[in-house]
Amino acid sequence: MVIGVLTVEYTLHGNDSLKGKRRVASSLKAKVRAKFNVSIAEIANQDSLTRLSLAVVTVSNSERHLQSRLTKCLSMMEAACPEEMTYSDMEFFGAE
Repeated sequence: MVIGVLTVEYTLHGNDSLKGKRRVASSLKAKVRAKFNVSIAEIANQDSLTRLSLAVVTVSNSERHLQSRLTKCLSMMEAACPEEMTYSDMEFFGAE
């Protein structure tokens, strides 16, 4: 079993409320869940109005499969969100 974690951070330019941040986060999380059937949650910067950090987690029996899936997920997140993606990282835990 292999666990894949994709961490993504966005900068929300011009955002001045938590409601605006939640709107962006909720929309992006719903799109990712619907398309890839993965777990996604906000992981840091919850009090910041201009930074949004999300983690996507999924499990498979193949690291190659996870890498392909998370790469597609990252591409979709870049295309689906108009905000600036400032950071992304993929990690894999477990052994094949």
